[in-house]
Amino acid sequence: MDDSEISQNPLDVSEALKAAGLQVTAQRLAVYRAVQLTPHAMADEICQAVRTELGVISRQAVYDALNAMSEHGLIRRIQPAGSAARYEHRVDNHHHLACRKCGNLIDIDCAVGEAPCLTADHDHGYQIDEAEVTYWGICPDCQ
Repeated sequence: MDDSEISQNPLDVSEALKAAGLQVTAQRLAVYRAVQLTPHAMADEICQAVRTELGVISRQAVYDALNAMSEHGLIRRIQPAGSAARYEHRVDNHHHLACRKCGNLIDIDCAVGEAPCLTADHDHGYQIDEAEVTYWGICPDCQ
């Protein structure tokens, strides 16, 4: 299984959690499903979705699951300027397009392939492994 693309199969998610050294719990599986079903959702939105599925779960348990899974590369945490952190299950090399009015966020594939997909004019001795790009504009619904 490619680490950058966990399928929707719960067994694949379970295996990815195990491979990352994380315990497979109903809470983590529900958090992953919520991230998968609502790309670019904020933690509170994910918490509400998990509560709808499981019933009672603390906000802290959701935050802990999001942090653990993002630290292990199972989900991606992004934070466009002026926005709270958002989470997505797509962890491959891609960028985002954000609406300045409503805050809608969509994925944009990287135009040139492998990460970091942009070359800095001068790396100042850094070993660059990622370029994070957010395109800003006004979405069709807000125009």
